[in-house]
Amino acid sequence: MEQLQDTDTQKHLTFNGRTITLVGTAHVSAQSISEVTDAIEKEKPDCVAIELDEKRLQSLKDPESWRKMDIVKVLRNKQGFLMLANIVLSGYQKRMGQSGGVHSGDEMVAAIKKAEELDIPQVMVDRPIAVTFRRAWAKNSLWGKCKLMAALLASAFSKEEVSTDQIEQLKQQSEMDTMMVELSDYLPKVKEVLIDERDRYLASHIWECKGEHVLAVLGAGHLPGVVAHLNRLASGEENSDCSDISAEPPKKLISKIAAWIIPVLIVALIAAGFVWGGTQKGWDMLSSWMLWNGLLAGLGSLLAGGNILTILASILGAPFTSLCPFVGVGMLAGVVQALIKKPKVSDMETLQDDSASLKGFYKNRILRVLLVFILSSLGSSVGTFVASASFVVTISSFFDKIVDAIKALFH
Repeated sequence: MEQLQDTDTQKHLTFNGRTITLVGTAHVSAQSISEVTDAIEKEKPDCVAIELDEKRLQSLKDPESWRKMDIVKVLRNKQGFLMLANIVLSGYQKRMGQSGGVHSGDEMVAAIKKAEELDIPQVMVDRPIAVTFRRAWAKNSLWGKCKLMAALLASAFSKEEVSTDQIEQLKQQSEMDTMMVELSDYLPKVKEVLIDERDRYLASHIWECKGEHVLAVLGAGHLPGVVAHLNRLASGEENSDCSDISAEPPKKLISKIAAWIIPVLIVALIAAGFVWGGTQKGWDMLSSWMLWNGLLAGLGSLLAGGNILTILASILGAPFTSLCPFVGVGMLAGVVQALIKKPKVSDMETLQDDSASLKGFYKNRILRVLLVFILSSLGSSVGTFVASASFVVTISSFFDKIVDAIKALFH
């Protein structure tokens, strides 16, 4: 094999006679398609590694797979946020590629087709996107989650035009460095999951590919990190076991307990109202809980354009779902909305385009279901905090009685 030369978008690493070629791409770049196919044609590796997981591969091979989506099942499986994030990011990438007539992932499809044409095995080496999104969500604080949601919405409604030249610049090291610094400053936990963890995951799975010459096709932003991890794998500084980042972080015992703390505390405060404040105080507190939770959840569904029955389900369900960690009012309201206003095939077909505007979110029945899911959940959460604050004020009025009762227990 001839001597392979490094370029801005191609890195050739040699480890004890074994060669690993990394081809960095911009996922909506027409030039990347040519670079990838030319590299495979020229180098004829023993194996082609692709920055995809099996599910995304299936989606690319079967563009009609969206027809099989069941929005009710998505909500019941607690994947509403995951689906919304996926739609928004896919829509954003689609808009980025419009200037060059390229769809996101076309270079990956081209790499697979070229490898198949040359009878070269292909291996999908990326982490499942569902795991990545769940880890990004789970590892963030409440403030981090709010910033993540804000970033997603900003990208969803962005009208920024991206030229072909700008897309090609995304493959340059200086451009990627700037973007990574900005991401790490704004959302360090997201950068850790989306970039750092996946650099390690990709490098480990590329390292495990069979053959003396492996060619890997991956986003240009991963090149520096993957090169660093491959060098550490070769030197023995780290191993290829990625089990610790291959699944959603398990909830710690304290987190599981915390999920019950607020419901138990709310029930205890209402009970205290009946015991030490009298029947009227108790009913006042119970009414406050029902009203704040129900009305704000209902308001969320109303703002999302929910059907009247969806709004009623939010109002009646929120006070009870807020006390149960297993079922959220967002899921309840979303399912009701989906059953009453069943999504049509046309909603599926325009999903990504509609996600680019607020009007599209209200027009598309699938997106409206997700909007109901998000806003009713948000309303209920605000209602929980408001009602809890009112409880503290009420309890303070007969605090002396509670203190005397507690003292009596120890005498």
